[in-house]
Amino acid sequence: MERVTTSPTKARIIKVSGPLVVAEGMVKAKMYDMVRVGRMGLIGEIIEIKEDRASIQVYEETSGLGPGEPVETTLAPLSVELGPGLMSGIYDGIQRPLDIIRDKTGSYITRGITLPAVNRKKKWDFIPLVKEGDEVRTGDILGTVQETPLVIHKVLVPSGIEGEIRVIKKGRFTVTQTIAKVRTSSPPAPRLRRAGGIKEIRMLQKWPVRRERMVQKKLPPEIPLVTGQRVIDTFFPVAKGGTACIPGPFGSGKTVILHAIAAWADAQIIVYIGCGERGNEMTDVLLEFPKLKDPKTGRPLIERTIMIANTSNMPVAAREASIYTGITIAEYYRDMGYNVAVMADSTSRWAEALREISGRLEEMPGEEGYPAYLGTRVAEFYERAGRVVCQGTKNREGTLTVMGAVSPPGGDLSDPVVQATLRTVKVFWALEDRLAYMRHFPAINWLNSYSLYLDNVEAYLGKEIANDWMKLRNIAMAILQEEDSLQEIVRLVGKEALSPREQLVVETAKSIREDYLMQDAFHEIDVYAPLAKQYRMLKVILELHHSSEHALEKGVFLEKLLTLKIKEKIDRMKYIEEKNIREFDSIEKEIKREIEGLTK
Repeated sequence: MERVTTSPTKARIIKVSGPLVVAEGMVKAKMYDMVRVGRMGLIGEIIEIKEDRASIQVYEETSGLGPGEPVETTLAPLSVELGPGLMSGIYDGIQRPLDIIRDKTGSYITRGITLPAVNRKKKWDFIPLVKEGDEVRTGDILGTVQETPLVIHKVLVPSGIEGEIRVIKKGRFTVTQTIAKVRTSSPPAPRLRRAGGIKEIRMLQKWPVRRERMVQKKLPPEIPLVTGQRVIDTFFPVAKGGTACIPGPFGSGKTVILHAIAAWADAQIIVYIGCGERGNEMTDVLLEFPKLKDPKTGRPLIERTIMIANTSNMPVAAREASIYTGITIAEYYRDMGYNVAVMADSTSRWAEALREISGRLEEMPGEEGYPAYLGTRVAEFYERAGRVVCQGTKNREGTLTVMGAVSPPGGDLSDPVVQATLRTVKVFWALEDRLAYMRHFPAINWLNSYSLYLDNVEAYLGKEIANDWMKLRNIAMAILQEEDSLQEIVRLVGKEALSPREQLVVETAKSIREDYLMQDAFHEIDVYAPLAKQYRMLKVILELHHSSEHALEKGVFLEKLLTLKIKEKIDRMKYIEEKNIREFDSIEKEIKREIEGLTK
């Protein structure tokens, strides 16, 4: 982030309250302008204006600041730098590169330090995709850069530019060098008249973090984001361009699930936002991610990942900005036509930052002290997700999927942050510490969770996988729900009170839970289950259930059905490799053969 200076003003600090600083003399200031506070030049943002007084949330530690120190406005909003070099980067909440800061100043961020997020010295091989004389407009692709072995960076025409390509270059350039010149079709601004309305384009762009990037139109999300987690993909899928919420108490596995989705989901770009998480957890993420392999290419996963690290011991105001920084970067790659997934862990810590800043502003508190506009801010964040037609002359589609973890105190789902999130998102993965303590992972409760994308993705799954996908899913869910009601009877009077059919339902539900829903994140095969394998696994379990029901009707004793040899193979079928998927055919045949042997 570059330091932008203006003409000297008489703005000065009159009050310091933690991360909140009040300054007077802010005559030309506007809401959300970025400012430099004090003699150290701490980065801040204006969040309230009363006459010539401005309240500023400072993104750095304010100890040592005092009344009378100068405040310098940049007359520009807090923005992120966009261009080649972002991929594989690790940034703080206001996009300062943490790895470069560590090399320059050590393990702690020096206050007032300003370093560019995008390397200004590195040269990139730019390959143009347009020629001189072509007409272009905002969002068109000028050319490409091989950013990492996994990501081709598409250089876009910046916002507000439309006209004829007069110059297009090919070769090695830094992000600040001119790669193209466009004669704008609209009347040139006064400062461009001498140049004849010529606009120079560079690879480096900037965008305000609190403003959503424009698109041509939004489309309904209809393709599932395949995560490889059976409980998610089969029972509670999220669509590409959709939104999901993962609430759960401490120790229920929110972070682990987000890591698994980041590693295995079929998104092309991952933006991971560690928002207010504990430092040791974020350290584990930063150490482990570079070691993970992309399952599709075998390359390091970090080559298509951007990380925003803002731990709980960092300044609270930067935590509030971190999710906007992350989602703005994600929108930039979505506009290139990529499928992007954003993981925010956790939005509860972000909401706590909102609450602290609101309290220092002496605003009227809402429920549990959160600001009255909490629901609006949560909705603004999640509604930046979507499947869209990107700007430009060609109908280029991109998707941005947003998944946020929520950490309600004691796992209380009536917490205002959880409720505000659930009013916006369409997928609810309810984590339970009880399941985690029982070593059932992922610890997603199948009775409390839901997905409103089931109707959206049904056509895709029916066409690409199997026509009866949704039918099998609904039968399995009905068995799990019936088992829950039967367990009440078992607890009161014992299992013997159930009829043979009801006991069969309990056994099948146990098989669905243990053989299907549970997944071993440390097993090289079971860690990821493709959709075709998920379908075959569920079909085998339900084939055994329906065949056993018919056998009961023909008078076969339940004890014989519960001791079938094929059950051993069903217990181990999760370890069948995708290339050996035909083994499920032999398991189904063996089920029919064994049960037919009992009915003769």
